[in-house]
Amino acid sequence: MMSGKEIVRFKIDGMEVEAEKGRLLLPSILDFGFEIPHLCYHEAVSPGGTCGLCVVELTKDGRKRTAMSCKYTIDDGLEVVTDTEKIRRVRHRAWEVLLARASRSEVLRRMAREAGVEKTSLEMRDDECILCGLCERLCREIVGANALTITRKNGRREVVPDPESCIACGACVYVCPVDCIRMVETEEERTIVRWGRTLKMKKCTACGRSFAPWYQLEYIKERAKLPKDFLDICPDCRG
Repeated sequence: MMSGKEIVRFKIDGMEVEAEKGRLLLPSILDFGFEIPHLCYHEAVSPGGTCGLCVVELTKDGRKRTAMSCKYTIDDGLEVVTDTEKIRRVRHRAWEVLLARASRSEVLRRMAREAGVEKTSLEMRDDECILCGLCERLCREIVGANALTITRKNGRREVVPDPESCIACGACVYVCPVDCIRMVETEEERTIVRWGRTLKMKKCTACGRSFAPWYQLEYIKERAKLPKDFLDICPDCRG
């Protein structure tokens, strides 16, 4: 047993396993080798529970229920089932909702086809974003720039940027599960296309290559209270 942490036993699809009490269920399911779809979860940020794909059936103290495994925490004696007819129906509906939200996303359509869902019966909107919220949570919780907000605009929920707060770090680009946030970079500037944010690049004083936007580096220096010239050299030259 790990010091200071309570380890409990529970079951996943009939297999008895052990994990830390209170840990989120989804990462534990994945760690034990079970496949379960998920688009709005990332271990670096708080759970969202918005995509609806990681649904499982749970039995605890004789009571059965369905839950999003990305938001449910492990407890002793829990029984988890990851694939039943009911779960398949819920996930099929979740794929339909996502397809309707992001009708222009070829990445999402490919994922849905692989899951056996070809189309949606719901009204479609002309977008690529599935509103998973990963970009907003990462920008707020990890980067700390708070450049993105999920709000209602023109009668529907959207991720709305504050371009002046965006440091063009690209974190949102890398975390997006359907590649709808794109970045274009040259020696002179970097653009986060979806947010319409373009910033000038800084060149390394040692090798002369561009390596990050000026604004991003100034933000990091101020936030971390680094010396004025600390980020004048690129990571490669810094060694």
